[in-house]
Amino acid sequence: MKKIRIIIKREYLSRVRKRSFIVMTILGPLLMGAMFIVPAYMATKSDSVKTIAVIDAKGIFYNSLKETESLKFTYPPESLDSAKLKTELGTYDAVLYLPADFNMKPSTATLFFDKQLGIHDLAYIENSLTQAIIKFQADRCLDNDIQKYFENNIKIATYKIKGNGEKEESNTGVSTFLGIFCGIMIYMFVFMFGTQVLRGVIEEKTSRIVEVIISSVKPFQLMMGKIIGIALVGLTQFILWIVLTFGIVTVAMTAISTDNHPIKKEMTVNNTNKVLNQQQIEQNIAADQYKNPEMRGLLTGLLNINYGLMIGMFLFYFLFGYLLYAALFAAVGSAVDSEADTQQFMLPITIPLIFAIVMSQFVINNPGGPVAFWLSIIPLTSPIIMMVRIPFGVPVMDLVISCTLLIAGFLLCTWFAAKIYRTGILMYGKKVSYRELLKWLTYKS
Repeated sequence: MKKIRIIIKREYLSRVRKRSFIVMTILGPLLMGAMFIVPAYMATKSDSVKTIAVIDAKGIFYNSLKETESLKFTYPPESLDSAKLKTELGTYDAVLYLPADFNMKPSTATLFFDKQLGIHDLAYIENSLTQAIIKFQADRCLDNDIQKYFENNIKIATYKIKGNGEKEESNTGVSTFLGIFCGIMIYMFVFMFGTQVLRGVIEEKTSRIVEVIISSVKPFQLMMGKIIGIALVGLTQFILWIVLTFGIVTVAMTAISTDNHPIKKEMTVNNTNKVLNQQQIEQNIAADQYKNPEMRGLLTGLLNINYGLMIGMFLFYFLFGYLLYAALFAAVGSAVDSEADTQQFMLPITIPLIFAIVMSQFVINNPGGPVAFWLSIIPLTSPIIMMVRIPFGVPVMDLVISCTLLIAGFLLCTWFAAKIYRTGILMYGKKVSYRELLKWLTYKS
């Protein structure tokens, strides 16, 4: 055990002191933070309000189009030609013309513009006109009581039953995003640090350093020390990435929000024209946010996630998923003389990882189904699939079975990998086949 600790220390310190580790530890959070910050920043810069002049020949759709943050509708009392001229001069961004027979022939609506509108803005205008036509026809055919049933969209509240009559509000969208994100992160880290084990073994083998090391330690001790050492490097880098990324995103988003979304003047004054203090302003902002049911559902879903379970299970599946695959990567690295020769052996190892990522989209549609269950307990796919399932709620027995089988799978793969490693690490100049690997597995110690 002492020799394994020495190897772990050597692998860990030699890698964290490298310039590449320091650069990636700094560069990783910057790139991950940019994925969140840049779109948010660009959105604030590109969200200019476009003014659309609505020329309604019959005047029956006046104020029927609701404004958004990016679209403002005006209904000027002028001709179509005059409005088109003002569009060319820049007064309007576009002109929406509704001819006299629009209520009978909706396809006759026409949009004139000097600069092309975005696809989302155009889709919003089309949907708004569709709703305006439906309302116009409903006003003519239905009484007010019946119309109320068609004015509101149905929003289903979702609750998870916790037992003893208790319930907990959930959000499927939040669970889906969190599950897919954790699954992809497991895939990235397992593959990234697993290949580091492979390259490290090949490097030591080709430089003949391993011949000196193997005279002092057993091949199994060398393999385990290398695997665990690189695992600790991965955990160190992962924790630093999470902390630094969270800090960068928090600071940047606060700055963007402060610069581009100042508190509206009308929110500082109540209906009696009295200036509100800071606490009252914050209460008004919070109350305004919760008027939006989608925002409320999103925030509630985020708050109800069991982050302790998520973080604990993520670390467990990352660690043992990595250990399982790193043992296989080490076995492949010991069996070849160069990285170019690894391709024929890498395919069987990478297929389960890629298959798990592909199947994730089916698992989120039925996280409690038989396919999701079996893929989440098979050791080769469970690190990814189980992380996809956990945000939706997983029975405790499923977690116990999955964790137990993953540990057993790691031990079994390590045992097989050690048999290949002890023979292949000192073999040079020979192209190894699958038949040769099977022979190595049958060699006695």
